Amino acid sequence: MSHIGSCDDEGPVLARLPGYLGAHGLRHSGLHHEIYLGDRRAPDKLRTVLRQPIEPLA
Repeated sequence: MSHIGSCDDEGPVLARLPGYLGAHGLRHSGLHHEIYLGDRRAPDKLRTVLRQPIEPLA
């Protein structure tokens, strides 16, 4: 998923992920990682790609 804004604001975005995955028959299968795009000196415009390994529930 994509996040725009400060890295400090990523927590609520990641907190919504388990509900979304469960609703689609998926679950986490490892730790997430982040790819930062843009200039970290301008946190309000920082873009971050949040990647989460997933697998089917069954």
